[in-house]
Amino acid sequence: MITLRIAGGLLAVSTLAGATGCTASAQLTPAKTPTATAASEHPAETLTPLLQQALPNVKGKTFTSAVVSFPPRARAVPHRHGQAFVYAHVLEGTVRSKLDGKPATTYRQGQNWVEQPGAHHVLTENTSRTERAKLLVIFVSHTGDKLKVDDPRP
Repeated sequence: MITLRIAGGLLAVSTLAGATGCTASAQLTPAKTPTATAASEHPAETLTPLLQQALPNVKGKTFTSAVVSFPPRARAVPHRHGQAFVYAHVLEGTVRSKLDGKPATTYRQGQNWVEQPGAHHVLTENTSRTERAKLLVIFVSHTGDKLKVDDPRP
């Protein structure tokens, strides 16, 4: 129930911000288009910013929404979202997600989850070999913070 209340509140903020004529800030940049990879590697996800808005009643905090698209078999590099609170909602397809210290969970269209500030996201992947998956992701972060920081590659 709490997750639904949080989701409803975040979506209400998104709707309100959109209705007031806010647009995505130049600070947000989409993820680079994946390049050709070896057959053994997985394709990468892409991030498309929707809206970035300073929260008027919470000094130093910013609300950001984005769509994250996963082509078939795509997998994100393990990463963190700094001190952002993250809400993810599956728009289409099926995504498997695992936070450090928790079991992997599979989410289908219409399902959602939250990530606490500082969480280590060790797995995010599209489980399908043929269909894409898409997420609506909402971040409430410190203004100016990077929204995703990939783990260093070995």
